[in-house]
Amino acid sequence: MKLRGTPRREGALALLAQLPEAAALLEADGSLLGTNPACRALLGPALPAGKGAAVRGWFQPRDGLDALLRQGQGEAELALSGTVPPGRPLRVALAPLGMDGLSLLRLLPPAPAVDAERLALLGRMAGGVAHDFNNLLGIVTGAAAAARHARGEVALRAELLAIEEAAERGAALVRQLLAFSRQQVMAPQVLSLNARVEAMGRLLQRLMGAAITLEVVLDDPPRRVRADPSQLDQVLLNLAVNARDAMGRHGRITIATGSRLVLGEGAGQIPPGRYATITVQDSGPGIPPAVLAHIFEPFFTTRIERGGTGLGLATVQGIVAQSGGHILAESPPGQGARFTILLPRHEGEADPAPPPVAEAAPAHILLVDDEPALLRLGAQALERAGHRVTTAADGHDALDLLEDGLRPELLVTDVAMPGLDGVDLAGRAGGLCPGLPVLLLSGYAASTLSVDWQGKGWGFLAKPWTVDSLCIAVASALDRRG
Repeated sequence: MKLRGTPRREGALALLAQLPEAAALLEADGSLLGTNPACRALLGPALPAGKGAAVRGWFQPRDGLDALLRQGQGEAELALSGTVPPGRPLRVALAPLGMDGLSLLRLLPPAPAVDAERLALLGRMAGGVAHDFNNLLGIVTGAAAAARHARGEVALRAELLAIEEAAERGAALVRQLLAFSRQQVMAPQVLSLNARVEAMGRLLQRLMGAAITLEVVLDDPPRRVRADPSQLDQVLLNLAVNARDAMGRHGRITIATGSRLVLGEGAGQIPPGRYATITVQDSGPGIPPAVLAHIFEPFFTTRIERGGTGLGLATVQGIVAQSGGHILAESPPGQGARFTILLPRHEGEADPAPPPVAEAAPAHILLVDDEPALLRLGAQALERAGHRVTTAADGHDALDLLEDGLRPELLVTDVAMPGLDGVDLAGRAGGLCPGLPVLLLSGYAASTLSVDWQGKGWGFLAKPWTVDSLCIAVASALDRRG
């Protein structure tokens, strides 16, 4: 058998990388040889995409790919493990390449379908987004107008604070939508589940108030999982707040860790495997069956008159799915509501705490953004932090500066720009300035980028950034430079 490094295989991998749809190269035995960026973005961090990975584990049911592999070609509809919301399967197509026994596996979107239920869900999402953002924009425009006429520094600061808070709420709404769609930026670590739940339990007890009894029950031995710690905290916070509100602010909440072995296809189409579990149980009135069927839908809420947005549980489901896990909702008669989170167990040691980012020494930064206001504000923030900043209004202007001899110590660039986008600019800048570190800025999720930015050693900062987050990201990028 020829090795991966042969010219034919390298050529096949190079062509794979250029395909616009999600695709993978398989060996004759069905094991994975390589994937393209679109496929890695679709799989997310929870599903294995390295050479030799078991591709059948990407799909539900787990043996759904076997028939295609036996036939050597064909097409089937399979659900991707952990998809949110669970819905119409992907079209999975397998075709032989006629070289070294290799096959091309393509993961295609399902055929478009229109039905009343999906249209109603889309309408509810659109209405919910419009309602929340119109409220936020109303605060921004009203406070900005008041700031123009404010007399005195105290009044001006109050209006500016209202604008800043509205912007933060808008950013939080976008993060919730990205979590629902499984597209938010994740930073998974190997965690001790008991330690994380115990620490969050102490915080939640203070948040719940004296009228709520919060009990934390930890399993022995403790289990480890691979998840984003801040996102896991968000899951527990959302579930605890929902439980408190359902009980009328009086009652008992129990958060328990445990383990579960799934031998066959479990409830909710959970693949077989070993899982660590978190159960959140309340003593409230429970969830009626008619409501239980819809609780994970975005903008579905029974508390709209009390400010409910219907994004809390949709966010929880999205975070759990992007971590490779599953969530079950149950409401046995007379026993309140019970949510069980199943996360794949990790048998290795917990990750050590990352070293703190050193304060960055002043550096020369090339800042690129086609939004003039953001370009100005970013330059001001970095200059106040002691850096020297050269600005460019788009990718072509930045490339002209580099070709004319500009040699910055860091390139900070927006991704979505007309003409030459930030990813292409970073690639061409690296040819002119070998070793130039790069920090990408984008209002889109990192998983949508067409390049393996982490593999290249680049940094990523999601918009909207704050002054502090921008300076920290710049310091981290310069720290990686060494």
